[in-house]
Amino acid sequence: MRRFLVLALLFCWNLTPAVASTDRPNVVLFFIDDLGWRDVGFMGSDFFETPHIDRLAQESMRFSSAYSAAPNCAPSRACLMSGQYTPRHGVYTVGDPARGNHRYRKLVPAKNKTVLDDKFITIADTLSQAGYRCASVGKWHLGKSPLSQGFQVNIAGNPTGSPRGGYFSPYKNPQLADGRKGEYLTDRLTDEACEFIKANANTPFFLYLTHYAVHTPLQAKQADVEYFQSKPAGKLHQHATYAAMIKSMDESIGRVLETLKAQQLEQNTIIIFTSDNGGYGPATSMQPLRGSKGMLYEGGIRVPLVVKWPGVTKANSASEEPVINVDLYPTLLEMTGIPQPEEYALDGTSLVHLLKDPQSQLKTRSLFWHFPAYLQKYKGMQQRFRTTPVSVIRQGDWKLLEFFEDGHRELYNTRLDISETMNLTDSHPEKVKELATALHDWQKQVRAAIPSEPNPQYRSGNESND
Repeated sequence: MRRFLVLALLFCWNLTPAVASTDRPNVVLFFIDDLGWRDVGFMGSDFFETPHIDRLAQESMRFSSAYSAAPNCAPSRACLMSGQYTPRHGVYTVGDPARGNHRYRKLVPAKNKTVLDDKFITIADTLSQAGYRCASVGKWHLGKSPLSQGFQVNIAGNPTGSPRGGYFSPYKNPQLADGRKGEYLTDRLTDEACEFIKANANTPFFLYLTHYAVHTPLQAKQADVEYFQSKPAGKLHQHATYAAMIKSMDESIGRVLETLKAQQLEQNTIIIFTSDNGGYGPATSMQPLRGSKGMLYEGGIRVPLVVKWPGVTKANSASEEPVINVDLYPTLLEMTGIPQPEEYALDGTSLVHLLKDPQSQLKTRSLFWHFPAYLQKYKGMQQRFRTTPVSVIRQGDWKLLEFFEDGHRELYNTRLDISETMNLTDSHPEKVKELATALHDWQKQVRAAIPSEPNPQYRSGNESND
């Protein structure tokens, strides 16, 4: 009842019935799990094969400085759906914020929410109110079901962040009936997505195809694994099973695009392809970017992004403008001609101006990340954590990281040093002060949780790297 009243109040200002016109564009959002910045051909992979995505990129506008709003799955998805940064919804990380060896955690991390509260007005809520048929196909990870968040259709979505039964049927997924023995999950989700398109060809729809791939467990079809095992390794990428998973994901994109074409919907459908965070470190590389999933360095948050808006975006166009996934909510509203809900904060900026003119720039602004939690290291890492609690601002080419354990800061110029190898805090103290002030002002504005309580289990002076 509370959610109904909230939605009614937010949309009551629109006295005209929110019924989508027949020429309102469809929207297909491909949201791939753990796909790194370099994990597709058009971004330079020398081993993974993504011909369908590469063709889509050639027909679209590419963003080379696109970011997820968080370095791991659930918070990135909460930001995408709500249009808000992590401090507003409180989904800071996946599950327990106190990960890794307790002896090395100096602070008690901020409390973390694992469910996106129904009070947040998702992009699906807004599109549904305008008459769109909304389907979530694949990973949800923000609570029990997307059906309470504006979607009318849920295929395979639940609280879990990885496929419970793995990638082959039986899936052990209450929201997805088992297929034939050995059926591959990525293929099955593609079947479901294509059927949704066919069933809704005569009404505006929003298809959120949120593959579990290429999240662990790393499992792929044997023939594809053998193919990549026989292929010469690249200097950047070499992992055969991961490559095979990417191949199936790419084939999925191709099948969905072909279904749109067969249904004569290709020219009236907006296509967005992106990832929820950086790639899985043990299986891939984001070089020259530093880091991987779970880090606030570029390799953990910079992601591939392409947008195809028929009749608007120019084929094979590109932008270096820094953008972030909270921008997609206001962008889709402007694309579809739907007003923003009143008295609901959207932290992003519409990218429509950029999409119409790739040489243009957005108004000067800052991008923010807030991660008041710990993430354990990957096996083989020298450092004790992938990240400790940290807050980050990017403004223009400058990026400042401020770590809460000891207050130390790192300043990088992302244009001159994309690999973040040169900490410029000593040589640019005024820039540090400027960005730190802006970051602290933002933290106060959004009431960001700042961890400060000492961890009583912390043991200083322990030199072990366990």
